[in-house]
Amino acid sequence: MPDPHSGHPLGGTGRDTPDVVIVGGGHNGLVAAAYLARAGLGVLVLERLDHTGGAAVSARVFAGVDARLSRYSYLVSLLPRSIVADLGLRFAVRSRPVSSYTPVRRGGRDTGLLVTGEESRDRAAFARLTGSEREYAGWRRFHGMTRRLAERVFPTLTEPLPTREELRARVGDETAWRAVFERPLGEAIEEHLADDLVRGVVLTDALIGTFASAHDPSLRQNRCFLYHVIGGGTGDWNVPVGGMGALTDALAGAARAAGARIATGHEAVSIAADGRTAEVRYRTADTEGTVSARHVLVNASPRELAVLLGEEPPPRARAEGAQLKVNMLLRRLPALRDRSADPREAFAGTFHVAEGYRQLETAYRQAAAGRLPAAPPSEIYCHSLTDPSVLGPDLARTGHHTLTLFGLHVPARLFGGGADRDERLREDLLTAALAQLDAQLDEPIAGCLARDAEGRPCVEARTPVDLERELRLPGGHIFHGDLAFPHADPYGDGTAADPGDPAARWGVATGLPNVLLCGSGAVRGGGVSGVPGHNAAMAVLGR
Repeated sequence: MPDPHSGHPLGGTGRDTPDVVIVGGGHNGLVAAAYLARAGLGVLVLERLDHTGGAAVSARVFAGVDARLSRYSYLVSLLPRSIVADLGLRFAVRSRPVSSYTPVRRGGRDTGLLVTGEESRDRAAFARLTGSEREYAGWRRFHGMTRRLAERVFPTLTEPLPTREELRARVGDETAWRAVFERPLGEAIEEHLADDLVRGVVLTDALIGTFASAHDPSLRQNRCFLYHVIGGGTGDWNVPVGGMGALTDALAGAARAAGARIATGHEAVSIAADGRTAEVRYRTADTEGTVSARHVLVNASPRELAVLLGEEPPPRARAEGAQLKVNMLLRRLPALRDRSADPREAFAGTFHVAEGYRQLETAYRQAAAGRLPAAPPSEIYCHSLTDPSVLGPDLARTGHHTLTLFGLHVPARLFGGGADRDERLREDLLTAALAQLDAQLDEPIAGCLARDAEGRPCVEARTPVDLERELRLPGGHIFHGDLAFPHADPYGDGTAADPGDPAARWGVATGLPNVLLCGSGAVRGGGVSGVPGHNAAMAVLGR
């Protein structure tokens, strides 16, 4: 790997002009680098930070504690097996033994809904919660519909973009098409399901990092929902063995093995392109330089691309993130108020907190009015129950566990009043989110937290302003902006791209023929998938 502080990122390699420069060494940039280098092109990756991986990294978050947490992104669903096979990655995922657990107090007793995927158990769980089998039947119908969508839509993500009508024909189910691609998602949820808690469990997939209501006419919630239920053709969300950094370490290794050069500590500051050649200016800690190439792939947001080109960001590039990410290390799992639930099952899947249907709408309305939600909704899971390899031997032996909390409806608009105010808001939000969790526990979560080497509780919170500062995500938006439908008219507004342009056919066009998006802001971007990186590489090779 080149010295991060060398004067030229290609110094001493014998090849001064690469075919492709990739701006950003996150997972999508590394996927593109590996594909292009394996095809025989000269590839240079410029990464601002001193390490690759972007938001898909593992880190020892707490001082002196031997636990490698997936610091930002944390589960895998959208990564196609074909990318892992094509690039020969030594990387694995494990399925979670439980889909979800949602605690609730009903009829004066603490109970909950545990969804395992085992029909007999799930049928009984729904019956205990609702008193009849009708809700389970509606649940099965709804998820049968999303399963068919997954089977038919997911394979298209690594193909040239279909037109809207081509994708509609491929789906082959008009009811499913209208429910997800044409009508606000809340309508379909309310048609299939009656129970408020069950409706909320379904709706959460539409709100991950997306600030919207169930009936938002923009359908941004529908687009988010689609990507959360089609992964792998099944909709399953899996645990990356070794943490998320295991994936990006494998990708960096594959790119280097194929001949790509990765220059960390090299920040791209501008791009000049005329459609045939391009020049990227970069800087390091102690120098500046330029590198020319035929193609530039940008693994950054559309807003950052506009900044690099010296242009005004388009309206769609002005994104707003809306989440709280909390990393914790526990000495032990807490006991639950619902004594019928085993914490090792409840926390193995997605543990829903304050995510009833009405609760989600109330939190959205409060945040839209500029207030922190009184009962912040969140979902929680324990990586180490499925993959204990992220814990050092002593921690694993003594029963320690990681815990990840992902909070919804925390829009960036609530922050930005200065560092001190943002810090107070972060602490207030963390306190409120943990209080909602405590309401479902038989003991405070604070009493279960491990301590770091300096005696501090092992808990770390990140808001949209933190993600913008640390990772340059626009407005802290984890998808670089609102997700797009995976067809050639991605926002349903008639702005389909030129089908004669290879970059447009693959959903990675920018308006400059030799400058392509290869990050989450591309059509079919978002999440840890590698799909935009693959598709940008295919567009380059297609030329």
